[in-house]
Amino acid sequence: MYKKIMVPLDGSELAECVLPHVEAIANGFPVKELVILRVVEPERVYAVADSPIDPNLASAREAEGKKRAEDYLAEVVNRLDVPGLTIKTKAIVGRVAESLVDYCVDERIDLIIIATHGRSGVTRWVRGSVADKILRSSKIPVLMIRAPGTEQGI
Repeated sequence: MYKKIMVPLDGSELAECVLPHVEAIANGFPVKELVILRVVEPERVYAVADSPIDPNLASAREAEGKKRAEDYLAEVVNRLDVPGLTIKTKAIVGRVAESLVDYCVDERIDLIIIATHGRSGVTRWVRGSVADKILRSSKIPVLMIRAPGTEQGI
């Protein structure tokens, strides 16, 4: 059924609330591969009048952010308890929702498991929701886990 699952994380405890669910699914289904992914937003460099801009500044900051993301993902993998499962980590630079959906298509992911804040109405409209954007644009199943301590979360 689900052979290749992707779990996007942003480095927060809230996003990591999906990990027990991931372990349960991986232990209960014949999942072959788990991809834990973090998207690093592209660095924006703003110019100030009479101030030269180093053209390498943005790429250096992105590389630094990507390295921090890779270190974080490695730490998450060390905490998982899913014997026999192939776990892959990936840190990419891009716009979060679009990058995640594109990655799923390119890598033939079967299921996305993502945490949600549980926002609704104006709050979601103003602040946006990566989980909501993924749900609406993905062509594969998305399992959304409402994080504890959020609206309606346990």
